[in-house]
Amino acid sequence: MTFPHTEVRFSTNDAKWQRVFDAAERIQKNNIVTWQAKKMLVEGGVYHGLWLETQPMGGDMYAGRCLETAWNNQNLFLEYIREDGRFPSVIRFGESAPELMYSHFQGYCFPYHALNVWYRTGKDMDYLHRLYDGLARFDDYLWRTRDTDGNGCLESFCVWDTGEDGSTRFFGGPDAWGSDEAPYGQARLPYESMDVMSYSYDGRVTLAEIAAILKNGESDKWSRGAKAVKDKLNSYLWWEERGALFDRDCNNEFLDTLIHNNLRVMYHGAYDAKKAERFVREHLLNPEEFFTPMPLTSIAANDPLFVSDPYNNWSGQPEGLTYQRAIRAMENYGYYSLLSVFGHKLCDALAKNDPIIFTQQFDPYTCEPQAAFCTASGDYGPSILAFMGYTSHLYGVELLRDRAIFSTNGDCGGCEYTQVEGEHEYTVKNDGKRAAIFIDGREMTAVECGVRIVTDLCGNVLSSYPTK
Repeated sequence: MTFPHTEVRFSTNDAKWQRVFDAAERIQKNNIVTWQAKKMLVEGGVYHGLWLETQPMGGDMYAGRCLETAWNNQNLFLEYIREDGRFPSVIRFGESAPELMYSHFQGYCFPYHALNVWYRTGKDMDYLHRLYDGLARFDDYLWRTRDTDGNGCLESFCVWDTGEDGSTRFFGGPDAWGSDEAPYGQARLPYESMDVMSYSYDGRVTLAEIAAILKNGESDKWSRGAKAVKDKLNSYLWWEERGALFDRDCNNEFLDTLIHNNLRVMYHGAYDAKKAERFVREHLLNPEEFFTPMPLTSIAANDPLFVSDPYNNWSGQPEGLTYQRAIRAMENYGYYSLLSVFGHKLCDALAKNDPIIFTQQFDPYTCEPQAAFCTASGDYGPSILAFMGYTSHLYGVELLRDRAIFSTNGDCGGCEYTQVEGEHEYTVKNDGKRAAIFIDGREMTAVECGVRIVTDLCGNVLSSYPTK
């Protein structure tokens, strides 16, 4: 398959932002590998492979630089879906064959991004049919194996089903669990899980979207199924007095640890909007909980199970992967102004080191990147892609499905961002007060900074809205 050339060009008067951006562009190239003549984007650091929680999303977010890696980062998971419908959680590259893991889920940042890559790589119908088949089979697998008590809420069986390495909230339960038999007797597992419910919701929403494209008559079925999952998630796992979602344990009792996974539910779009507003207002922006000097702790900072451990531990320290997911999470619910808050927090933290390093975790109080154990090499992809994402979503261009989204935040002191896609160029020129958008060098419109403009790929304005 031949892929069109893609490229990003960005310059800003904000010297600190420019320094971090230039480092991100340079260092992320370390994470491009070629295996069996296929160019792919690995996670980075010691994570030399594709993880289901990161690399389909990572491939999509890097598509503006390399469409080939975006394509392969989706296709490899489709290629190795198991006969029973289970996707591999991790794919590593052996000399002659891949090393595949099916012992846990490791997240599901896949359906939404895999469909976006279809749009950006020529709308290959064979790929779309394979994606539809894979997503449907995995959803069937979830409901066949992960509702062991039959109450309509899907379960996580181990720590790595949700990718929360080392988290104290699992009370020493197993990291992996390869069996379809539930791990009753293992700590307080299985958990009635907001994450796994969100996996099904995201998959079903994407299946409905694909079914509409295929005109196969199944779009309404998948939309209804998605709504059923969302309704159950937001009723059964919502704790009204606490104003947040909480998992339940093997006895279906609430686990009272306040966790950032609420933000993951927002990433997947599965949170009821009014309930999400309560979580954001009461918890996400609470300095005693998730809004520490370096925000987005994994467990609320005032929770008894919070631990600020720099060694690959999801018990406390903010994670680069959380910053990456937070972009879609905030946009799904209209919290555009928070993108600037989190983007600048990330920039300030990354700029603390000279030379700049991109690590997995950050100290929640000093904001220092934690170059411990797995990402001491400073090329941890989710942190790099998160920063690239904040750049494009605040000051640049995102190509999403059949649309171009131009962002014009004015806190950069002036900047210019161009996305090259094949023979076309999409540009935002921003002087800090007003911004103009261009397609192929032709000015389409100009606005006061702080507005997003959505166009079709020919530049026809479809909508605009403030982001302040």
